[in-house]
Amino acid sequence: QEPGVFADGQVGRQAPGVFAEGQVGRQALRVADGQVDGAAMADSAKLMEQFEGTAHGHQVPSSGWRICLAHEFAEKRKPYKASDVSAYDVVKYLALGIRYLRWWYRKTHVEKKCPVIDLFNPLPLRQIYGCPLGGFGGGTITRGWRGEFCRWQLNPGVYHYKTVVADQFTVCLRRKGRTVYQQVLSVERPSVLQGWNWGYCSHYAFYHALYPRAWTVYQLPGQDVVLTCRQVSPIIPHNYQDTSLPVGVFVWELENGSDEAVDVSIMLTLRNGMGTKEDKRGGHWNEPFSLEKEGARVLGSSLLHPAGANPAAGTGVTHFTAFNPAGTGQAVWQDLLQDGRLDSPAGKGSLTEKGEVTAAAVCATCTVPAQGHRTLELGLAWDMPRIHFGSKEKLHLRRYTRYFGSAGDACPALSHYALTHYEQWEEKIESWQRPILESSHLPPWYKSALFNELYFVADGGTLWLELPPEACAEDVQGPAGAGLSQIFPVLREYGRFAYLEGQEYRMYNTYDVHFYASFALAMLWPKLEISLQYDIAAAVLNEDTQPRLYLMNGQTAQVKLKNVVPHDIGDPEDEPWQRVNAYLIHDTAGWKDLNLKFVLQVYRDYYLTQDTAYLQDMWPVCQAVMDLELKFDTDDDGLIENSGFADQTYDAWVATGASAYCGSLWLAAVCVMCKVAGIVGDGEVLQKYSAIRRKGAEAFERLLWNGKYYNYDSSGGPFSSTVMSDQCAGQWFLRASGLDHSEFQVFPRSHILSALKTIFELNVMGFANGTMGAVNGMRPDGSLDRSSLQSSEAWVGVVYALAATMIQEGLVQEGFHTAEGCYRTVWERLGMAFQTPEAYCQQKLFRSLAYMRPLSIWSMQLALESRACQAPAAEASF
Repeated sequence: QEPGVFADGQVGRQAPGVFAEGQVGRQALRVADGQVDGAAMADSAKLMEQFEGTAHGHQVPSSGWRICLAHEFAEKRKPYKASDVSAYDVVKYLALGIRYLRWWYRKTHVEKKCPVIDLFNPLPLRQIYGCPLGGFGGGTITRGWRGEFCRWQLNPGVYHYKTVVADQFTVCLRRKGRTVYQQVLSVERPSVLQGWNWGYCSHYAFYHALYPRAWTVYQLPGQDVVLTCRQVSPIIPHNYQDTSLPVGVFVWELENGSDEAVDVSIMLTLRNGMGTKEDKRGGHWNEPFSLEKEGARVLGSSLLHPAGANPAAGTGVTHFTAFNPAGTGQAVWQDLLQDGRLDSPAGKGSLTEKGEVTAAAVCATCTVPAQGHRTLELGLAWDMPRIHFGSKEKLHLRRYTRYFGSAGDACPALSHYALTHYEQWEEKIESWQRPILESSHLPPWYKSALFNELYFVADGGTLWLELPPEACAEDVQGPAGAGLSQIFPVLREYGRFAYLEGQEYRMYNTYDVHFYASFALAMLWPKLEISLQYDIAAAVLNEDTQPRLYLMNGQTAQVKLKNVVPHDIGDPEDEPWQRVNAYLIHDTAGWKDLNLKFVLQVYRDYYLTQDTAYLQDMWPVCQAVMDLELKFDTDDDGLIENSGFADQTYDAWVATGASAYCGSLWLAAVCVMCKVAGIVGDGEVLQKYSAIRRKGAEAFERLLWNGKYYNYDSSGGPFSSTVMSDQCAGQWFLRASGLDHSEFQVFPRSHILSALKTIFELNVMGFANGTMGAVNGMRPDGSLDRSSLQSSEAWVGVVYALAATMIQEGLVQEGFHTAEGCYRTVWERLGMAFQTPEAYCQQKLFRSLAYMRPLSIWSMQLALESRACQAPAAEASF
């Protein structure tokens, strides 16, 4: 990686609007102008109980996630790990455990790499995280809600969960020429840098997050001064330039409530590195910079993670080139204390020796008049333009290099751009969020959840790469993908996009999970969704004949079959896109849901974008995967059967015969095939799948409908009659794609409503008294289905999708209640903000922090928008 600095791009363009015929627009629900949700404060009351101040901060919105810096979460949960496997399952899966242990040992001790799933070392829960900084694909730095810089994702798919003590903001107040107050804005009292004044009173500050922005309000005790630090990242819908930039801006709003002027200095100190052993390699240095262009001047300090400030009129910017972050820090502290400024020596600092560490400081200063207000701006950026994956076979360029070059010297330019464009970003962000935030029909918790869950699109180990200048069509489509006529121009224009299944499940674009999460991309950055889909399509048409041992059954099969949708596009420790299917628990060529989910997403994407060239390209691929899927209809009744193993996204929950989950996805995909065949004029395919639809719908009802809901599967086993929360997944996607009428209403509406009401009664209200969302599986008698770990878990992303399905079918209050349980559990009770897990149990355990699937909450927004467009009068029930 290259030492480097700052970044940014351009402002998005497309405002909310209504699409063409048959589409749901981005038109938000009707707004009650000027109305502020007083309930938003009530939602945060428990998290704010420890706040003793009176300050509200400068223009902090009412909606979002708010927490006092003194808050402590009472419940401390543990991650699920190998030692939590029951004795029964240890015996049942003993051979799997032995195979996994051998694979894990080889991966960690022989190859010295991180396993894609590490059951022995799950992430512990740290209840500290706030909004990540940075756009998509350039790496992210997460600042905790207490102000610490504590999660670093700068190398592809690799995280460092390290709080770097030296990375801090410090405030200095001077009145009448003397320093009256100097304080590190941290509640911690570390063992290093003891020359600094630590231990800010946490009862006088609060944090407020509404991604991609966050506010921290500090009421300085005894000073009549309130500081509001606003953190801004360039996350802008329908923008494919600035959204790629690895930058963040800290805007400090300074309010002086006293009757005399006060000089305020804000100092940002940063260690050169992430607090890892790499910091001590030697050869690091810090260097001041100044860049003036287009009438604006930016001053700062360049290091591995650089900082800069905007010297607007009346603002002074100074720096301290180098200090030892492992020492007392006395020199930089006394320098600031003396006159509220730093000495600003010229030239770069000396190179560090091996074993040494270094840090730098930037300080912005202004005078705030009596009863007045002023603003200071500091930027943070990082420039690591060229990356390689674990195999080190290829060099890749990040998306932002299109605008700022790949030499690794872009920090000053990125800093300048960020500090001179962030106001435009905020205008775009506010115009995007305002219709939703101002709607009186939406509950305050939902507004927080909807925007804050988007953090994962940036902080999911996200890649956004440029195609190499020398690339040609065959490089991206593979030897068998020549029919994808638009793949090369799409990838050339918009780049390649990928994000991890989760920060613990380290596989890119895990497709069975992206199916749920994809609504965020499809609605907000549709070109990235289409780019991702083209990569999946190319992988479908190609194969990897290398043999592999699969851990579940101990059998050997090839890595990737032709005409099968891959599970994922690769491991960051290997070479994603070139070698797919990093997942090796099951041979996913036998999974029943992957091919169906591709077909459903193709049409959903077309429905939202009306991109006919995309649909034409994908049509032969859809035919290929569906033709292969037909082999799973073993009795020719028009309905596929599960094969007696966990052959779908619930990869530890066995289904046999016809199943509600895969059967509903199958019938939905068959409906899509009929719809697209009609659009492209393929009468033969239309006739073929129309016959399958009629036959399959009859079989689905006959085999699974029990008069109240759809059974889990048709095996007749002891858990066959389980109520599965995800049994209406096919209907969810059909309605989300506008296929909810005439021949495409393949599931009787009365049955869907009955099933949803049963799920609400048993899986929602019967699970933790209706306070934790929906459990995956519930027995008809109201007891948990404990046939597998996954059946007794609640999956946050599945719950949001279930809530969207309820809203689509008119069960709006039930939908909101269902989703609210998840939000309050994760964000308010368990302290999992900005690390929403895949799953939690009713007590004690959770699994897989910071997961992709909860992005499905955007399907709730699509359902609400669809209802608003179709029946505005129904808004009163929201």
